Amino acid sequence: MTAGQVSDYTGAVALLDSLPKAQWMLADRGYDADWFRGALQEKGITPCIPGRKICSKTVKYDTRRYKRRNRIEIMFGRLKDWRRVATRYDRCPKAFFSAVALAATVIFWL
Repeated sequence: MTAGQVSDYTGAVALLDSLPKAQWMLADRGYDADWFRGALQEKGITPCIPGRKICSKTVKYDTRRYKRRNRIEIMFGRLKDWRRVATRYDRCPKAFFSAVALAATVIFWL
């Protein structure tokens, strides 16, 4: 868990070593960094990350596959329907994670 003002790919550095085996990594423009793409490719993961709009260099990515990322956004939207998760009542990371896990379980069950 990172602070709200920390960029996405800075927090992703901590997760690189624990990534499961996967063929693709779908991410939004917040993860646009050459070193992050390189680290994913070293692990055998093909990045599907569009470049930032301000970059002069265009980045190739699978646009059809990237459109499926909306499923992830919908899942986070459903989690944020839970007030406890959206406002982060629990300051302790373990308690917050348990609230997220409970909400995800109920959403999956329904």
